[in-house]
Amino acid sequence: MSKPKDTTERMVCEHRRAKFDYIIDETLEAGLVLTGSEVKALRNGEASLNDAYAMPEKTGLVLFNAHIGQYKPASGLGHMPTRPRPLLVNASQLDKWSTKVRERGYSIVPLSLYFKGSWAKVKLGLGKGKKDIDRRDTIKERESQREMDRAMRRR
Repeated sequence: MSKPKDTTERMVCEHRRAKFDYIIDETLEAGLVLTGSEVKALRNGEASLNDAYAMPEKTGLVLFNAHIGQYKPASGLGHMPTRPRPLLVNASQLDKWSTKVRERGYSIVPLSLYFKGSWAKVKLGLGKGKKDIDRRDTIKERESQREMDRAMRRR
């Protein structure tokens, strides 16, 4: 008798600034190709997605500048913290996103890094960069939502 699959998700890190800097149109879940020491460091929560981005390459989609810290017990056999990491994505989805990135000025931004069961996954967003005016609108919407919430709590 087979065991039921473990589908619990455990968040490792999140790129909070991505939704402020980009207008995210689509999202996609991709698998990460990691070494053993990188997996151990992720389980300890030593990761950051600030300044990280993904680009389509000849071999597939690659994640750049994602910082995964060193795992101390494996210091001799460790890994480079910001090495390019291949992503596992469906070929049709990769073709669709790579044409948008090349032709229409979109960017592929990692939104979060998490474990789904025992597999390391990254949630990617396809979006366009916001201008200063768009950012101001986002701040105004957020502040007006906070004021409405405060008014509802006072009742």
